[in-house]
Amino acid sequence: MTTYNQEERYYQAKKKVEEIKGFYANLFIYIIFIPIFIWINSFSSSFPWAIFPIVGWGIGVFFHGMETYNYSPILGKNWEKRKIKEFMDKDDELKPF
Repeated sequence: MTTYNQEERYYQAKKKVEEIKGFYANLFIYIIFIPIFIWINSFSSSFPWAIFPIVGWGIGVFFHGMETYNYSPILGKNWEKRKIKEFMDKDDELKPF
């Protein structure tokens, strides 16, 4: 039983590390592309079209970070874990002994 728990904890930690790496890669690429969009925009037209991909992608990066670090202002911290525990407890109550 202990081995299973250790393996499960390892895979959960590894999954979390992969999520964090994905977020930082997304953030890094976003930071690199902001000046590129602005530079291209300065040569292509007088309309500031670069603001649209910058803001759109920025919103995506923001929500990616919120998901990666389990921040949910609407549902609260650890809402998913509490809900899973609630359903498991409810299921245990319905099982006959």
